[in-house]
Amino acid sequence: MLRPEKPALGGLAPESLEALLAPLPPFRSRQILTWIYRRVSSFDEMTNLPKALRSDLAARFILYSSAVSACFEDPDGTAKLQITLWDGARIEAVLLSDGGGRKTACLSTQAGCPAGCVFCKTGLLGFRRDLDSAEIVEQFLHLRSKEAEIANIVIMGMGEPLLNLEEVRRALLVFTSPDGLALSPRRITLSTCGIAEGIRELADKGPPVRLALSLTTADEALRERLMPLALTNPLATLKDTLAYYQQRTGRRLTLEAVLLGGINTRPEDADALAAFAGGLEAAVNLIPWNPVDGLSFEGRPLQEPGRRELRTFTAALEKRGLNVTQRFRKGRSIAGACGQLGVVHTERFVPRCPVNSR
Repeated sequence: MLRPEKPALGGLAPESLEALLAPLPPFRSRQILTWIYRRVSSFDEMTNLPKALRSDLAARFILYSSAVSACFEDPDGTAKLQITLWDGARIEAVLLSDGGGRKTACLSTQAGCPAGCVFCKTGLLGFRRDLDSAEIVEQFLHLRSKEAEIANIVIMGMGEPLLNLEEVRRALLVFTSPDGLALSPRRITLSTCGIAEGIRELADKGPPVRLALSLTTADEALRERLMPLALTNPLATLKDTLAYYQQRTGRRLTLEAVLLGGINTRPEDADALAAFAGGLEAAVNLIPWNPVDGLSFEGRPLQEPGRRELRTFTAALEKRGLNVTQRFRKGRSIAGACGQLGVVHTERFVPRCPVNSR
């Protein structure tokens, strides 16, 4: 499918923007980039540019290749954007609040997802395409238009980021570059369902962001049934690769476990998880499954773990010496929580926040 007739400036790396705008002097590119990062809606808002230049830019370019088509807010402060890309594909991005004013952007890297994890709504959508780096950055800019400051980024939205690593890396460089958004790599976490080759490449080429492995279970046979990509990324290989990543970056790891009622909360699951974590500097983040209609495992509908089940499993992990945290559930009423992202019918939710347009 053809790209838009006019190139979009939003989301480009500083050097790419400068090259695209040549022969404009570099200081003009920096001015334009500053306005883009403020998420202006038109070139006319770039008031420190000459009027003739603003008119020329409007004739030759568009600001953003994507548009916010709907926005929903949960009473807990979470906001979810449905974003329509230039070719009609839809993705979602989420703005999370910790209750103390600190904001985190949760970004997508693919339209749909090829991983097919049985407990994730996005897996039901199938896979449409990878996002390019500008489309990843634009999600942050759309979220930033709602809140002036976003402290952290989690690459945990739709898609498997390490299956789109080159574009993800380009986006990460925009986020971390002093000439870009200048975020510390320590404030960015990338979550993967476990692509060993991608983890090793990220370790070798950077940037050294924080890494989270969506482990769910360290029972190899069960993991292969829950997460199809585990068939080609066995746990022994993954553990060796995580150790390599840790050696190269010095970063502590997070092992994420989506807890499915009656499936991966057994004593033997605690034993296996503890064995996998042995030798790694890692924290375990427990994520009670967020309900999604229509998801099942081997013919039985998935269920949330009960409170007692969750307490018992947490205690079992702590007894085995693991540092355990529990993911605080946010955005569930707008299908914005972990595992719930996917294109939804807008009539299910009442839009509460402004809708931006290209």
